Amino acid sequence: MNKVELIAAVAERTDLTKAKAAEVVDAVLAAIEEALKKKEDVRLVGFGTFSLSTRKASEGHNPRTGEKMTLPASTSVRFKAGKGLRDAVNGG
Repeated sequence: MNKVELIAAVAERTDLTKAKAAEVVDAVLAAIEEALKKKEDVRLVGFGTFSLSTRKASEGHNPRTGEKMTLPASTSVRFKAGKGLRDAVNGG
């Protein structure tokens, strides 16, 4: 499912126009993004948790040349599915 399909599904389930559903979906995604920028976890009970994961800088090797290189520190977003979502996906 892509964003357009998600908007259509939200519009159908809520009797909103697609334009209004797009506003709602965009607002939800923006709120999640803003919370993560503030380094806050986003917990949606029954669905899952969005959180940040940081990786320290480390030393690696260029696979082509074997040359040593420094891999910079980075931050990524993690999602851990909640019990309700896991049970729904597993047919429970």
